[in-house]
Amino acid sequence: MVKEKKHGILKIFLNSNKEYPVIAGVAAGLYPLIFYYSRNFTMVDSWEHLGYFLTLFVLLPIVFFKLIDWLIKKRTFRWKKYILPFLNLFIFLFLLKIILYTGIQKKIVLGIFILSATTAFFLHKQFKKWVIIQLILAVIGVLALVPVISKNLNYSDGWMQQPDNIENVVFKKKPNVYYIQPDGYANFSELGGGYYNFDNSEFETFLKQNSFKNYADFRSNYDATLASNSSIFMMKHHFYSASTGSGEVARARNIIIGNNTVLKAFKNNDYTTYFFAEFPYLMMNRPTMGYDFSNFSYSEVPFLGTGLENKKEILPDLKNILKQKDLLQPRFVFIEIFNPKHIDGTSNGDNLAFKKREKYIKNLQEANTTIKSIVHNILENDPEALIIIMADHGGYVGLEKLQQGNEKITDRDKTFSIFSSILSIHWPNGNAPEYYDVKLKTSVNTFRIIFSFLSENSKYLNHLQNDSSYGVIIKGAPKGVYELIDENGKIVFNNINLLKAD
Repeated sequence: MVKEKKHGILKIFLNSNKEYPVIAGVAAGLYPLIFYYSRNFTMVDSWEHLGYFLTLFVLLPIVFFKLIDWLIKKRTFRWKKYILPFLNLFIFLFLLKIILYTGIQKKIVLGIFILSATTAFFLHKQFKKWVIIQLILAVIGVLALVPVISKNLNYSDGWMQQPDNIENVVFKKKPNVYYIQPDGYANFSELGGGYYNFDNSEFETFLKQNSFKNYADFRSNYDATLASNSSIFMMKHHFYSASTGSGEVARARNIIIGNNTVLKAFKNNDYTTYFFAEFPYLMMNRPTMGYDFSNFSYSEVPFLGTGLENKKEILPDLKNILKQKDLLQPRFVFIEIFNPKHIDGTSNGDNLAFKKREKYIKNLQEANTTIKSIVHNILENDPEALIIIMADHGGYVGLEKLQQGNEKITDRDKTFSIFSSILSIHWPNGNAPEYYDVKLKTSVNTFRIIFSFLSENSKYLNHLQNDSSYGVIIKGAPKGVYELIDENGKIVFNNINLLKAD
């Protein structure tokens, strides 16, 4: 009976003379909405995004289609039978284009217009059939989205629990602290050889002349910005245990921008906190802002896109706070620079590894110029500052495309190209504590070591995390999280689940 009833409803819909503009409006926007959510959930997991997308993809098409249907019924003209079919298909394809390619690509839009008009002219009688297909696609999309939402709802923050009271650490020294993070900047020791093979001595000398200590062979524990920064600011390993399935850590932006142990420790020591970034990439899902000040407001952060569309210069805002020398509170400033970046994921053309190395080197030189300017301005106004230059991961140079980082790699230099990252520190008064040299190996422990230095309390070193580096492997081995470099810097390939089982 139920099956017959369903077929009856479908038959009534197909055979009816009614246009059903509401259904046509819902069908036009529902699948693009679900498609976008299922593939970009970590960037849109906020109530603001849900309201925005429901309005843009569902409510507006419904209202628009109802309005057009009302206007059509008011007048009689020969083209009326083509209008709703054309609009449904045009909006459906246009919304898909928007979520795949932000902005207005005139040639693509023209192509969508021609395709929609042609289809509506010749196949308008099949209009309701393709509406049903659009709805079926939406149902299939829901099946893909449900596991993503389920993982998010079942998210556990157990990995974030600290083994001690480091969040309440008491600093005996309170210099201004600046953390400069150049994206994908490999360590000097790796830049000089391997697939990088680049002489970066001029920049290395600049840092040494300005009393920075460079830490050789330093590396990240994770291979991507969100995964790495979650670990850095929590001072803990997550082992991708809170992964959304795409290799991203669930609620990573919420952790990095607001809810993290590093920021709480600074605030508990009366630091004023600042977040300055060239792009609002870390703010895309509108996490609760944990910093006292940011150079981006949420009114400047788009709902659609990657967060890498609109660049803002950091120096003007940085110079403003550097001039404020009469402040009683010390400051912690997180500065995110988006050069030199890792290689991209394109796979067309010849000599890809060589060409992408050339592009990386160009970006590296631009990063050097930017960092020099930032360091110069800080030291000119704040000579006793604690300045940390530490990348989130390496540049992937030597690989032909970014996705190869998720394949089993046996080449030592390629693996280290992914994880090798710069660490250079300007210690207050130029006194680099030698005791910490042997401890500063990977980024997960950097702030725990810094806090031990500022508090003059070595007990916080009792809970350092292991210095292994981890990646998600999906090709060349059973899919899973693998230890790729052990804590001694040796190339390994150990499945994390098997290690835990042992």
